[in-house]
Amino acid sequence: MDYETNHTTKKEKGFGKRIATTVGAGLLGSVLTLGVVFNTNLLPEATSNAKTPVEQTTNYPVQQTAANDLSLTDMIEKASSAIVGVVNYQNGGSPFMQEVESRESGTGSGVIYKVEDDYAYIITNNHVIEDAQKLEVSLENGEKVAAELVGQDALTDLAVLKIDAKHAEYALPFGDSDALRSGDSVVAIGNPLGLDFSGTVTKGIISAKNRSINVNTSAGEWALNVIQTDAAINPGNSGGALLNSAGEVIGINSLKIAKDGVEGIGFAIPSNDVIPLAEEMMKSGKIERPYLGVSMVDLDQISAQYTQFLPDNIDGGVIIANVDPNAAASQAGIQSEDIVTEINGTPIENAQALKRILYTELKIGDQAEFTIYRGTEKQTVSFTLSAK
Repeated sequence: MDYETNHTTKKEKGFGKRIATTVGAGLLGSVLTLGVVFNTNLLPEATSNAKTPVEQTTNYPVQQTAANDLSLTDMIEKASSAIVGVVNYQNGGSPFMQEVESRESGTGSGVIYKVEDDYAYIITNNHVIEDAQKLEVSLENGEKVAAELVGQDALTDLAVLKIDAKHAEYALPFGDSDALRSGDSVVAIGNPLGLDFSGTVTKGIISAKNRSINVNTSAGEWALNVIQTDAAINPGNSGGALLNSAGEVIGINSLKIAKDGVEGIGFAIPSNDVIPLAEEMMKSGKIERPYLGVSMVDLDQISAQYTQFLPDNIDGGVIIANVDPNAAASQAGIQSEDIVTEINGTPIENAQALKRILYTELKIGDQAEFTIYRGTEKQTVSFTLSAK
């Protein structure tokens, strides 16, 4: 299947032109430079992974609201004031020119998450703002104001911006995405096909929880944990809000399946995954994860000469291709051509499974025990995880 991220490029703004920036499972990180015709299946078929999604390992508090007696239309009117457009400007012009002009490259959506002191903080998708030289936020009244990048994380496709607090009348409350059930009513608000359609509202239901979608990002391959919805999500909706009936954000709209004959299969990043990541970016400007300092290749992608000595019961793992001599893995004795089959007793199917354990179940300062095979010899290597 093709997964289509839902932001628009500059070329899409004309009403008669339905040009959408589409991304297959291998193209998420370079979404701003790739375009195909909207609703056509022009990219090679990608894959989705229906395995058990990544579990959130820490319980984070979510912002709660009191009982909401507003009608649906009143709720949408109030929520829309906290949904913004995000405009990505990138350098253009001839390399022979003395000055390079920043030109509008793409647009997406964003959600005003929090107002603190002098700033309003906005959550959006990383692919909406990636590679930007300048960022602007388009407010509900159409005014555009300068935005500053606070932090971004390509792996989870999230980013946080900030603008002057005077431009924010309202911050949307975030609800508990774990409490969702299939069939719950939801509303998506964003800017499909560009700012000309800003504030577009679509309604649907939760089609499924806990989907796992394989995507390739500029930070590597990742299984993105998402909510599936049939509320219409189109290019330009990326970074916008998926709201429950109480007007709480329960997801950040991010991508959909783009394939002929497929309708109403869109995905949002759950709010309970978004909140801790946004808070960490607001605190430190990035998401800090353990750094192994190795490059890996899945066992099923290498020649049998490297695996012929493995026991018959080993059917998954990764082979170490290169090792950073200054990283913890190297200092613990891991070498090129070592085959890793387990971390802390958990079997490793492939590199993505290894990263999932490393990034979601372990943290900097934790002990990691790798089960490796060096030729025919089975060994265990233990070391303390550190940052890069």
